[in-house]
Amino acid sequence: MVAAFLSNWRFSAGQTVDKWSLLVLILCAILLGPVAALVVTAFGDSGGLWPHLLETVLGRYVLNTLVLMLGVGVLAVGFGVSTAWVVSRYEFSGRHVLEWMLLLPAAIPAYIIAYTYTDFFEYAGPLQAGLRDLFGWTSPRDYWFPEIRSLGGAMLVMASVLYPYIYMVTRIAFKLTSSSLFEIALVHNKSQFWTVGLPLARPAIMAGLALVLMEVVSDFGTVEYFAIETLTLGIFNVWLGMNNIVAAAQISIVGFVFILSLLGLEIYARSRQQYAGSGRSQRPLTPLPIGPIGKFWCYLACLTPLLFGFFIPVGVLLKFVFAAPFIQHLSALSGTILNSVMIAMFAAILVMLVSATIVLTSVYRASEKTRSIALVSSTGYAFPGTMLAIGVLIFASTIDRSISGLTNGNVSGLLVGGFGVLMLAYLVRFQAVGYGAMLSGARRLPANMMNASRVLGQGFSGSLIRVILPLLRGSVLAGGLLVFVDVMKELPMTLLLRPFDFETLASFTYQFAKEEMLETAALPALMIVVVGLVPVLLMNRMLRRIS
Repeated sequence: MVAAFLSNWRFSAGQTVDKWSLLVLILCAILLGPVAALVVTAFGDSGGLWPHLLETVLGRYVLNTLVLMLGVGVLAVGFGVSTAWVVSRYEFSGRHVLEWMLLLPAAIPAYIIAYTYTDFFEYAGPLQAGLRDLFGWTSPRDYWFPEIRSLGGAMLVMASVLYPYIYMVTRIAFKLTSSSLFEIALVHNKSQFWTVGLPLARPAIMAGLALVLMEVVSDFGTVEYFAIETLTLGIFNVWLGMNNIVAAAQISIVGFVFILSLLGLEIYARSRQQYAGSGRSQRPLTPLPIGPIGKFWCYLACLTPLLFGFFIPVGVLLKFVFAAPFIQHLSALSGTILNSVMIAMFAAILVMLVSATIVLTSVYRASEKTRSIALVSSTGYAFPGTMLAIGVLIFASTIDRSISGLTNGNVSGLLVGGFGVLMLAYLVRFQAVGYGAMLSGARRLPANMMNASRVLGQGFSGSLIRVILPLLRGSVLAGGLLVFVDVMKELPMTLLLRPFDFETLASFTYQFAKEEMLETAALPALMIVVVGLVPVLLMNRMLRRIS
């Protein structure tokens, strides 16, 4: 009935509306609705709270966010660029193993590392206890040790798990640089890194840095656990602590400025990625042999971020897991595991269905304007979960009220209060992942594939189902797996929008770690890490193809 309605719908000019393009526009409106709802709400009345926030805490929120971004950015660039250069330029034992191991910290959410580091670095932790035994110290007055639950500690924690963004793109940039350019630097007795490698990789580094800083702005678990008042934590406190969603939306608008600036930085960096060649095939970069001292520095550069970003947190989690019977832990978590798997699976299916519809219609059928709208609708991944949670809740409430009004109250609460609002939030935030996977796959197909199918008598729907989608199985699977993993790790939106008495591995870990019960939170945290290895393996496979 709906299809017949869309087919017969006509513009005033008399032209039939393409139902696929109309469907894409409706889906894009749903994806952009929460952002629009957030902006509209921000212009509402906060009951006088906004001026109070402006005079008291907003400046601190902004300053802490900026300082955190600066510190994490510097450390992440240091870790990412140095490791990418070492494994790309020098030959030493174990280099090929370290190439993929350096991606492992990307599997660990920052909030899990924050929990483990607190246990490892605190006064009663194994590190300080070992130092006291080694040097004979008896009290904190005998020595000084940095406080991990601080702004500096948060910088180290986040940089340790976010540097792979920079490492991956920088390593690709180094691999794609012709070895002849480095040979020219050698002939002129110039530094290969400072005169060739770094300048040519700068656009890639800036693009990776923009992604890192977006993650910093989006982070909730780490800053909440370390009690660092950033914009994201401020949104959470004002919304739930002060019960003022308008003021929370207004703080979100300030966060939008940060996000838009970072998006502009990434777009600018990508626009600068221009290369020119002589037309002849370029020889790939050949690693250089180095002496014992050079190998020592290479190992130090590679193992330092691995130690902070993977080995220490995983070691702490394993210690707690093995401290109690594994079966006992697992049986207590069975319901939470089932919740996490089911909701992540449903979210992955929903995201890939919407992404496939939008991408394939945009590529093969829609106009240029529709393609532009589809691209804009896939930017939800750039916005912090706390911001999107506000917009999704407002948008879902509006839909529920509209449906209730149209049905005279017979249908109410369709989204809010159940899983509908949570699935909508996942769709808005992670649609970019599915969109990117489907678009990259569609662009690799021959341009005349759809036309050939239509000539052979297949309609548009039949061509998609019988020809295009079977050829995009890999893209669908890859995108679905990435969405599945992202939903499993997602904390703020799940925490804010989940139904009553519904726990996922992420929310379960947060609840117990917040109460300093890391022994109980260790197994679900470790399971999140294991699931997070999936995108790491995919990233390594992609880098291997380039290498």
